[in-house]
Order: sequence, then C-alpha cells, then structure tokens
Amino acid sequence: MSITKTKKSELIKEYSVSEKDNGGSAASQVAVLTERIRNLTEHMKNNHKDEHSKRGLLLMVNRRKKLLAYIKRRNESDYEALIKKLGLRK
Repeated sequence: MSITKTKKSELIKEYSVSEKDNGGSAASQVAVLTERIRNLTEHMKNNHKDEHSKRGLLLMVNRRKKLLAYIKRRNESDYEALIKKLGLRK
C-alpha cells in the first residue's frame, strides 16, 4: 500500500528539475504524490468504508492539485509535459 524508499528515490531522480534536486521541486513532489494516490486508490477499492484513508487520499489529491496549479502558473509547457508524462488528465 505504501510507497517504498527505492520507488520514491527513483521517482525523484526521474522528475527532478536540476542535479541538486532531492525531491523538493514541485514536479518531483507531484510525481511522488501521484504514486501514493494510485496506491491508496487501489486500497480504497477493496476497503470502501475506511474513512481515515479516504480523508488522507483527499488531502493528497488537493495538495497535488495546488502543486499542479503552481507549476501551471510558472511555466505552462512544463505543466503540459508533466501531466502527459504522469498520465493525468488530457
């Protein structure tokens, strides 16, 4: 259900903006959140009455939404590339 350290570091390395990026950039945060959201969505399919996990899922979705809005404000082409690479929306 949870994301492993190795998977998280792979995502950060793949979506990092610069060489010194350790997961602090908005793009890498969105990538990690997307992976966590996908894992928790699978959990919710089997455990639909788990209200605590549902709340955590909603918080993660909203945090990702805010980060994506920030990326879109800063550079729309980066935003388009990121959502295409992650398989979100369009």
